[in-house]
Amino acid sequence: MRRKYKRILKGLVFAIVIIIIVLLLGHFFKNLSHSKKVNVIDTVENFDYALEDRDTVLYKNIHQELKANLESDNIDYDKYAEQIAKLFVVDLFTMENKLSTYDVGGVEFIYPDVVDNYKLNVEQTIYKNIESNGDGKRNQTLPVVKSIEVVSNETGTFKYQDKEMDAYIIELSWDYEKDLGYDKKATVTIVKKDDKLFIVEYKVNE
Repeated sequence: MRRKYKRILKGLVFAIVIIIIVLLLGHFFKNLSHSKKVNVIDTVENFDYALEDRDTVLYKNIHQELKANLESDNIDYDKYAEQIAKLFVVDLFTMENKLSTYDVGGVEFIYPDVVDNYKLNVEQTIYKNIESNGDGKRNQTLPVVKSIEVVSNETGTFKYQDKEMDAYIIELSWDYEKDLGYDKKATVTIVKKDDKLFIVEYKVNE
């Protein structure tokens, strides 16, 4: 009987070791895929919005509009909501400048409590086929958002953890440099936490 328990114990120990090795290897390759350096070239004062050298001209232009708004004496929150909605979509669906499946766009605009779920969902869906570009030699056609517009901006409410929150409901439409079958219309719901706005929901429009 003791020999039986010893065999079971050895089997469990072996299984745990294998799981640890797999997790460590996954972490290693995830970091390896991000080996190409990304440089921050601008930030918004008192906010966590960063502009990187790899960002597209469209993204950079919207970022500058957002920066001017947020660093003004009177922030226009309607415009603020529209600006981060556009930046979120442009960053999420411009995949050509992403380093790997794990280099998820739009994270800085997501409500803090749901960032991990958001990243996991994107990694397992729209980003799952992105090849690693850590060495800069990737040869894969990926989408780039070339233009975006706000179709409508309405106010409403969003229920989160049994709490009703005031919300901006932004409907967007956008186009790509090359149509690869990704979303082109969506509604983004945005809420305010302290003095900062965050995206809490993204819904595709038909």
